[in-house]
Amino acid sequence: MLRSLPKEILIAIRLTLVFGVVTGLAYPLAITGVGQVLFHDQANGSLITDKNGQVVGSKLIGQWFDPTNLNYFHPRQSATLDPNTAKPLPYAANNSAGSNLGPSNQSLIDRVAAEVDRLTHTEYNLPKDGLPADMVTTSFSGLDPDISVANAMIQAERVARVRGLDPVKVRALVDKYTHGRILWVFGQPHVNVLQLDLAIDNGEAG
Repeated sequence: MLRSLPKEILIAIRLTLVFGVVTGLAYPLAITGVGQVLFHDQANGSLITDKNGQVVGSKLIGQWFDPTNLNYFHPRQSATLDPNTAKPLPYAANNSAGSNLGPSNQSLIDRVAAEVDRLTHTEYNLPKDGLPADMVTTSFSGLDPDISVANAMIQAERVARVRGLDPVKVRALVDKYTHGRILWVFGQPHVNVLQLDLAIDNGEAG
């Protein structure tokens, strides 16, 4: 047994080197290459740039828009907290989380009621049969970059009036930036808020 020990050690070293090269170098490089070729945009963060080529965000991570700024479409509410102070910090990308409040929780009820009241003073065409849920509730991640088409269409009237734009053109812009279901099956049609607001700033609605 002792005589074969050097041979066994040499075999172990060779196997370690082979598996190290295959799993630690060749495989990661192959997967990275496939990702860059087939999914270049996603592999690089699905970044969004403005008309000057400056990166302003990602399609996958939402950004907070001040709800008092009526010139823009607003994202969903966010329940994320500052990880250092535990105080509310909407769309804190380093602390993704939901509120975890149940439908009977009074804090949630009060927050939704306050948001409904705010919307009645800022929006012009709220439906009488109820608001889209994503207009008054937070997402599970707190970083949702998208809103429902119904939500965007309601906000389109306000954005058009505040900016002095044709409402028909703003609604057409919402349609243009509406993304369908994944593989035509999963999820619901949705609108990326940052893409839509950039299109508005770039004058795509006039």
